Amino acid sequence: MATIAAAAAGLALAIPAQAQELRVGLSAEASALDPHYHNLTPNIQLATQVFERLTDQDANQAPQPMLAESWKALDDKTWEFKLRNGVKFTDGSDFTAQDVIYSFCRVPKVENSPSSFVVATRPVDTMTAPDPFTIRMTTASAYPLMPQTVFSVAIMSAKQAGAPADLKFNKDGCEGVAAWPKTDDFNKLKFAGTGPYKYTQYLPGDRVVMERNDSYWGKKPAWQKVTMRPITQSAARVAALLAGDVDFIENPPIQDLPRIKGNANLDLVQGLSNRVIYLHFNYLDDAPPGVSDSGGKNPFRDKRVREAISLSIDRDAIVSRIMGGVAVAAAEFLPNPLAGTNPGIQPQKPDVDKAKKLLAEAGYPNGFGLTIGTPNDRYINDAQVTQAAAQMMARAGFKVQVDAMTQTTFFAKRTKREFGIWLAGWSADTGEMSNSLRALAGTPDAKTGFGTTNPGGYSNKAMDELLTKALTTVDDTQRNAMLAQASRMTMDDFAVIPLHFEVTVWAFKKGLTYEAQVNQYTRADAIGRK
Repeated sequence: MATIAAAAAGLALAIPAQAQELRVGLSAEASALDPHYHNLTPNIQLATQVFERLTDQDANQAPQPMLAESWKALDDKTWEFKLRNGVKFTDGSDFTAQDVIYSFCRVPKVENSPSSFVVATRPVDTMTAPDPFTIRMTTASAYPLMPQTVFSVAIMSAKQAGAPADLKFNKDGCEGVAAWPKTDDFNKLKFAGTGPYKYTQYLPGDRVVMERNDSYWGKKPAWQKVTMRPITQSAARVAALLAGDVDFIENPPIQDLPRIKGNANLDLVQGLSNRVIYLHFNYLDDAPPGVSDSGGKNPFRDKRVREAISLSIDRDAIVSRIMGGVAVAAAEFLPNPLAGTNPGIQPQKPDVDKAKKLLAEAGYPNGFGLTIGTPNDRYINDAQVTQAAAQMMARAGFKVQVDAMTQTTFFAKRTKREFGIWLAGWSADTGEMSNSLRALAGTPDAKTGFGTTNPGGYSNKAMDELLTKALTTVDDTQRNAMLAQASRMTMDDFAVIPLHFEVTVWAFKKGLTYEAQVNQYTRADAIGRK
């Protein structure tokens, strides 16, 4: 802490009015620049600056026009998007409907995606372009959430990728493309977008540099150059801000918030996010990695064991002691009053005696051994939260170890199902319950797009059926009631154990402005000057 205090002496008083460069300290690094590679906040927030979507989101995730100027439902199964005319990619090529078709075609072709965006492309049954600036999408059944869903698909240049001019969309696999772009091609800055910025340098582990797209169709961002630096160690991130090495940081450590609030040269904003931190299980393997003394069984398949884990954890204590009160205990995947949540639902209170009883009933009177996998540089205090949960579980009889690692290693291992139980986080792209249920609890199925972030293979056919029905229900009230019921089914089965919702904080030098984003994105184009 002495280093931080010393650095404060050199803090610049404010952002000079003529400053053209913005330097941002990120708490986590994007795993790639490919906008279709990894459905992960660090990736998405960076990609939105270069590769735009048909729709954007406001600070509360309501859909806004972007590459689509307007949209409407022609009937229950048909959506029409009117595209902007005059938009150009930074390589000089014109944006047309063909780029939308190509981008939706590419998403399922991305190799080794740790968390795929197919959840956004699978609802589309057919896609056609009646003219160069109109896209029509049909779905197999009513799909009222299309304007929210298409936000997840970044648009790239079909021409630059060498796609045939007459490429036709086929949800089962678009034909006629000789070779799809590789993720590494994006890391080498080979592809252009239509966004307010363009990539000019990528040094993994060090920085991503973007420069303003001067031919951008929309409002010009305030900064000519933006340097995004991953500074995953939180004290170092604050030190960089105090020393003037960066102008803006995300997720300053909770213990430093009083210091930041008391510094006349700094500002901060904070707001409740839709990111839930949760524990998930490996249901598929008969002998899950890291599990011992279980008699050769997979204990996570027993609901009583999962409930015992939930009952052993004191969520309020994690919020107060580990998160410093800058979090909210969670009872389901999204906080009230977001769409599809259960009004009045309360987080489960700890009951160690009941947890022990349930373990004994399940055949584990002496508990069993398990190892919790966790990242140590992705979510706010992620490794500390996991350690606290492990200590709480030990009181119920579990013999718990924690395996903490960098996010890059963690996500690769999670995808390969190398954990029996793990801690992770999820932010709903659409700001409503169907997104979380589909990704985290839906039975993994490439055809439906369910279970894209459910490598453990949890499956509840009744919940799947209700979720599918909700997704085809046009009436908002009825759909949200179905989603709330599906959420309750998932929580009652202890399929996934929610712990808390993050409250996101951004800190920056005087003279800057930023509006807290429910989706937690740090967007350079939204950072302004007073």
